[in-house]
Amino acid sequence: LGHTPFGHAGELVMRECYDPSFTHYKQSVRVVEFLENDGKGLNLTKEVRDGILNHAGDCVAKTLEGRIIKFADRIAYINHDIDDACRAGILTLDDIPKDILDTVGRRHGERINTMVTAVIDASRDKPDISITPDVGDAMSRLREFLFEAVYRNPKAKGEETKAKHMLHQLFDYFVSHPEEMPEFYFKNTENDSVERCVCDYISGMTDRYAIDTYKSKFIPSVWQT
Repeated sequence: LGHTPFGHAGELVMRECYDPSFTHYKQSVRVVEFLENDGKGLNLTKEVRDGILNHAGDCVAKTLEGRIIKFADRIAYINHDIDDACRAGILTLDDIPKDILDTVGRRHGERINTMVTAVIDASRDKPDISITPDVGDAMSRLREFLFEAVYRNPKAKGEETKAKHMLHQLFDYFVSHPEEMPEFYFKNTENDSVERCVCDYISGMTDRYAIDTYKSKFIPSVWQT
């Protein structure tokens, strides 16, 4: 809910432009508590909000349901990022160490099934949520591989630099022109700082919407004769 356009690249921009403590999981809680339902928030239990807040990093949710989300999140992004990197030509399956694929599987659905089943097998009738050691080790190594081969890949980082530059410009633009934000976000400037409201607006954008907004503010249209 609180993930910025262009994922963690956008998150870094919000830290640079708005607040060094900005994270997508804190923003997600803000969305459900203050931004959804025309500013009234959603009627979620504290356990659900705790699960949202603690689904990433070293945080630990208070409930077992919340702890499952951390595994679900990691399983989802690892496998989707492999597919995205392959489609972008940054990676091929043959680049991934063979012993990892032998453990988790070569196909998208096979990998997800292996990882989900490993969580179920390790957690059934247990007081906590965990994953079987072999699949857990393979998943950790696969994540480390993706950091080296994809997330820090110069080809991918080049696009990230463009995205960060674009979001920096959008942030500065709307701080100077808050009245051009949608009415909901502009109205919120009566109670919150302009920077806070601009952060809320940009954080809620999709990649495509951010690009289209950038084009509308900074790229001139072709004049029609």
